Amino acid sequence: MADKLLRLEIYTPEKIFYSGDVAMVEYNTTEGEVGVYANHIPMTQMIAPGQMTITDEEGNKREAALHKGFVEILGDRVTILTEAVEWPEDIDAKRAEEARVRAERRLKSESGEANVIRAELALKRALLRLSMAKKN
Repeated sequence: MADKLLRLEIYTPEKIFYSGDVAMVEYNTTEGEVGVYANHIPMTQMIAPGQMTITDEEGNKREAALHKGFVEILGDRVTILTEAVEWPEDIDAKRAEEARVRAERRLKSESGEANVIRAELALKRALLRLSMAKKN
């Protein structure tokens, strides 16, 4: 059981994805992997696509695919604003595979830098979704 908990709130444009007290939350930022416990120093971070792990006070872990966004840490509160976040059971693996194929095709055919960057991001999102869907 955790000695001290922190409040985790995750918002997408469509809904409140998660709101509750947790022992720890782990996610990827543009600077690397991060784990946040209660009493963390205040800061903001940019999210990079990757697996997020939420650990409750009993030590149980729940994973989700977390896409780009921002994190605000204020001592005993973590707020995540993200474009998208998905539990593994909510991921459509067939759709993710189709997105992977499209992104790889675009990477092979596009010459403009902006199009390449968009295709690379789409590929990262598709690969993350496929990886998380396999865990379900």
